[in-house]
Amino acid sequence: MNHRDADLAPDLTVPVPRGPVPAAPPGTERPRVEIEVDGKTISVEEGATLLDACRRLGIDTPTVCYLETLTPVNACRACVVELEGSRVLVPACSRKAEQGMSIRTDSERVRLSRRMVLEFLASGSDLSISPELSDYMERYGAEPSRYGEGGSEPATVEQPAKVDNELYVRDYAKCVLCYKCVEACGTDAQNTFAIAVAGRGFDAHISTEFDVDLPESACVYCGNCIAVCPTGALIFKSEHDLRQAGQWDEDRQREADTICPYCGVGCTLTVRSQDNQIVRVTSPLDQEVTAGNLCIKGRFGWGFVGAPADGGTEDGNGSCGAED
Repeated sequence: MNHRDADLAPDLTVPVPRGPVPAAPPGTERPRVEIEVDGKTISVEEGATLLDACRRLGIDTPTVCYLETLTPVNACRACVVELEGSRVLVPACSRKAEQGMSIRTDSERVRLSRRMVLEFLASGSDLSISPELSDYMERYGAEPSRYGEGGSEPATVEQPAKVDNELYVRDYAKCVLCYKCVEACGTDAQNTFAIAVAGRGFDAHISTEFDVDLPESACVYCGNCIAVCPTGALIFKSEHDLRQAGQWDEDRQREADTICPYCGVGCTLTVRSQDNQIVRVTSPLDQEVTAGNLCIKGRFGWGFVGAPADGGTEDGNGSCGAED
């Protein structure tokens, strides 16, 4: 390097001033439409759903297959409402609001439909660890036992849970075919496509390709399917083992938010612990970085927490220092 080039070289001892922080351009305001919900007029953005309008009015509309971060698939029909001028009840989770619509969310026709949907689900699946669905059943007076002697203990309960790995358990006795896990494994989140709905009619079930064991499938163990499952059909093995032993006790559990230590993305983790042991890790749906999704490390890679200093192993998944 000659003297002229040296004179032009930047002085590395002088800090470079920070440039402007990039910001997203302001969004354009969308047109609004007015609809009537249970006699109340509300204005919502064009493209909003009837469910959006109901929630803005504080109307608790039951949903099973719907989640804010997933594409609506209209599988359960628990959210149906009565639309004036429509021959059939319409799903609130996917029907877009249109100017002048008038809907009723708690008519006798709506309540009957929701009660029957909940009875069908409970007559074919074990909803014992799904408190939200149990609350809906009580609210609508659902009696699944009237669909036969096996109503309280459906035949699907007889199938054993699939325990073929150390991270999570597939207990399809609790599956209601809501499709949430399939959507999360597909284009809505992971794009792995390790699971899908196989079979038709009464034979329909969630399956890996060719029904192979999970370790032999395309699964990357992100656990995003567990995060969206509403019934416990997909569950952390740590939680499954505690429930099997009769030791799962939510009254003794605590939650704390932290940041995943594995990379620089900055995913927020919600760590749940019981008796100072981590039993489950999730991520908030409203977290802009993750939208509830995590990778295998973020969701399952916490076994090192509280591990013995000598590098040995201990029972359980590690203690949670957040409670100390």
